[in-house]
Amino acid sequence: MALIYHAELHPDKMELLASWLPTTSWFPRVGQLPIERVGSFRFDDPEGQVGIETHLVAVGADVVQVPLTYRGAPLEGAEKHLITTMEHSVLGTRWVYDGCGDPAYAQALTASILSGQGQAPQYFENDGVREDIPESVSVVASGLPDGEELAEGPQPGPADLTVAHIRTADWDLSVVRILELGGEGVVDPSLTATWPGQDVPVLLAWALPAE
Repeated sequence: MALIYHAELHPDKMELLASWLPTTSWFPRVGQLPIERVGSFRFDDPEGQVGIETHLVAVGADVVQVPLTYRGAPLEGAEKHLITTMEHSVLGTRWVYDGCGDPAYAQALTASILSGQGQAPQYFENDGVREDIPESVSVVASGLPDGEELAEGPQPGPADLTVAHIRTADWDLSVVRILELGGEGVVDPSLTATWPGQDVPVLLAWALPAE
């Protein structure tokens, strides 16, 4: 479960994305087109210390996936993945990282894909009463077949996608940066998503056993 605060953010999330995305090597080069919010979803941090949120933003005809992590202190050794700091009116200063460089995101993504649990439900608390937040993106995690280890390794993922690769002790994760909206062949175990106006499941990420 992800508790969302009624808070003011400086900069806000779209402002920081609009500033940072054009500096990356993989962002679509489409002139001065503005980015537009498509939706977002969250994973739970088992330790409850790190906010883990993935944003989908449109730029022209492309939709880009941007995992972010929000921390209450700098992550040692992750300076190159730091995007900015953000002032949160409830939680104070937050260090915002590209999730693909944060082990908390890698752990949460792996757990989601392999368990089949998908995203974390989000909610507000108003005077002690929980108010569920409708999902703007519907995420489906395949899980492992019957919850068992794969008898055979999954097939390699699509080779023509723009992806970020994350290596963990047991799994190699591929996170799609620029989404293929036509429904690129899904590679299990995987994470896919749909949203209003996008009924065909879109591949977000997949996992292969580490070699």
